Amino acid sequence: MTDRRTNSFLHIIDILPRDLLIETIENCGFQYQEFLLSPTSLGIPNSRLRYFLIAKLQSEPLPFRAPGQVLMDFPRIESERPQKHATDAENKSNVKKTEPNTCFDRGPQCSGKDTILFKLETAEEIDRKHQQDNDLSVQMLKDFLEDETDMNQYFLPPKSLLRYALLLDIVKPTCRRSTCFTKGYGSYVEGTGSVLQTAEDVQIETIYKSLTNLPQEEQITKLSMLKLRYFTPKEIANLLGFPPEFGFPKKITMKQCYRLLGNSLNVHVVAKLIKILYE
Repeated sequence: MTDRRTNSFLHIIDILPRDLLIETIENCGFQYQEFLLSPTSLGIPNSRLRYFLIAKLQSEPLPFRAPGQVLMDFPRIESERPQKHATDAENKSNVKKTEPNTCFDRGPQCSGKDTILFKLETAEEIDRKHQQDNDLSVQMLKDFLEDETDMNQYFLPPKSLLRYALLLDIVKPTCRRSTCFTKGYGSYVEGTGSVLQTAEDVQIETIYKSLTNLPQEEQITKLSMLKLRYFTPKEIANLLGFPPEFGFPKKITMKQCYRLLGNSLNVHVVAKLIKILYE
């Protein structure tokens, strides 16, 4: 909550306490449940943790009601068949533990200080990313990428490469994760969403280690070898669960597309909650 963009939200909390909101819902006869959910719970490789509250006007408690708790996952629905990705994960549980990581370039030593080799990341952050990329219940990013699009306009400019090299969250098409895309994506780099490494055969670690003591021009040349680009608006829309036929009007600029998507919710998460509510 240190981000200044949350100031208006924190102000609302100050003048409208959460307990007052819950008390109002209860007094009106609604049964409710609170959630903190991310699309990764549905096998989508994008972290977008959001607070949800669902409520239903009825006297009987919701079957999955957990009084005083904010659930971090979807409740099971008896009438619903297990999702394919969940079944695959269960069947491949042994493979999951030994599957080689196809997303990160990791040396023989993977813990302690040796893990902090490049970029501004800690050992814990790198281990967390490895766990995410080995989670077979989550799809790979390549399933959400565009094939036939001119990507030249999406490559990071040299100035951004040089200034934000140590702060970028870099993913490959074979990764099973990406950070939350905000409305500043495409205009700003730091903390607005992941960027895609399209040169998959180039080792990130090797590039970053080689930057030390190089002049700026050579650093840019090295970083350019990774062929880093922004995700396209269509790809972000795919991750957010919009249908394949979805598109923006031609008069909408790319900046406006990113802003609209950054303020969106994940369609699949909302649809799942509505389905649960009406079961």
